[in-house]
Amino acid sequence: MSQSHFDKAVSCFSKAILLQPHQVKARQWIVYVLHNYLTKFYVQRAEAYLQLCDFQSAALDYKHACSLDPQTEAYPRQLAFIYYLQGQCCFDLGKFLEALESFTKAAELKPSFRPYHIRSLACLTALGRYSDCLRLVNNWLETDGQSADLFTLRARLHHQLNQMTLCYHDLRSALRLKPCCPEAQALLKKLKEAADDSHQAAVDKALKGELSDALGKINTALEYNPNKAQYYLFRGILYRRLKDFTAAIEDLILAVEFCGDLEEDAQTQLILTYNDFAIQCFSRNLYGEAIMLLNKAIEKQRDANELFINRGDCFFKQCEWTFALADYQQAEEMDPDNTDIWLRLAVIHNTLGLNVFCFRNYQEAADKFSVAIRYNPGEVHYYENRAKAYSKVAKMEEAKMDAIRVLILEPTNDQASLSLLHSQTTVNVPNQIWIKCLKI
Repeated sequence: MSQSHFDKAVSCFSKAILLQPHQVKARQWIVYVLHNYLTKFYVQRAEAYLQLCDFQSAALDYKHACSLDPQTEAYPRQLAFIYYLQGQCCFDLGKFLEALESFTKAAELKPSFRPYHIRSLACLTALGRYSDCLRLVNNWLETDGQSADLFTLRARLHHQLNQMTLCYHDLRSALRLKPCCPEAQALLKKLKEAADDSHQAAVDKALKGELSDALGKINTALEYNPNKAQYYLFRGILYRRLKDFTAAIEDLILAVEFCGDLEEDAQTQLILTYNDFAIQCFSRNLYGEAIMLLNKAIEKQRDANELFINRGDCFFKQCEWTFALADYQQAEEMDPDNTDIWLRLAVIHNTLGLNVFCFRNYQEAADKFSVAIRYNPGEVHYYENRAKAYSKVAKMEEAKMDAIRVLILEPTNDQASLSLLHSQTTVNVPNQIWIKCLKI
């Protein structure tokens, strides 16, 4: 049939519709029949409008039919289809907002028919309203359950919104449900390649000493691929070099948890970070915090004498001399020829000697000063302190020898000269002279 025939049909149906039932003087059953015919006239005129591509008029007539005969399910379905056709024409013409309105009406009339919702999603995408698209897909996941296609679709939306980490996780979810999903595999490969490029750029920046720029690049790599231990290890090292120890520890713990071939490297870096953080705390007089960090490091590596040395220093600053001595001795067992350990052992034994001297345990004090001298025989104060302890237990010859040693090491030491003069003339050595020699 030609367009003129459809135009004539529209005209005839319009005349029939204009003849309202209340205008007809007839019995009630005749009115009822005319009412039914009126519904059919609207439907037939709507079909004629469809042939003329007048979707708006066709939709209006089907809306009349739906109101006249709400029991007939075919009318809402056909109305939804008309809205769909109208929306598709608008979409093809680039009128995405009008198309969205039509597709939305179609979806409201037939909410269980997914293609109408998909067309709405296409319009939102064309309009760049990705956040609205995301809300729509989230609703589908809640109402329809999880599926690889929906996760892949949401991943693409996250990708458009530059939410790469969320995109990555959705792709992994899609592949768990459907391991051979080609769309998810392709997009995931693209993300991993971008992550590798950013990681290499971070390495190049780090080699040039541009640590802040390197940190930015490795952050990008982790956004694209948040499940790669190597990236967390590298970022943890960068944070450590930048003195951001808390962030470094968090990343290195994640790297250890991922395990794999890099577990040993991650453990080593974690121990170094604990140690560096402890050194920073020590420099700020936060000895308790430093000890806790070194405890964690020692738990992971008990054969590093440096860790015991550093913890011993912290104990020493807290006047926990017994613990300090135990750590220094543990370090000495690991490295018997380390002169730094010897110097610390000398200091701690001298300190312990001074402590027991105050409680009048003079012989014990002399013994501890002797140990200090054995570890560091070049320190004058240790001989001075031992000489005083010897004088307290009437070992004047030993006290005299220590005074001579003080003069050998420090010829200008007036106190030692005076002490030696007194020891040659009398046995009673003035306490005041030795007290001045005592270094507490």
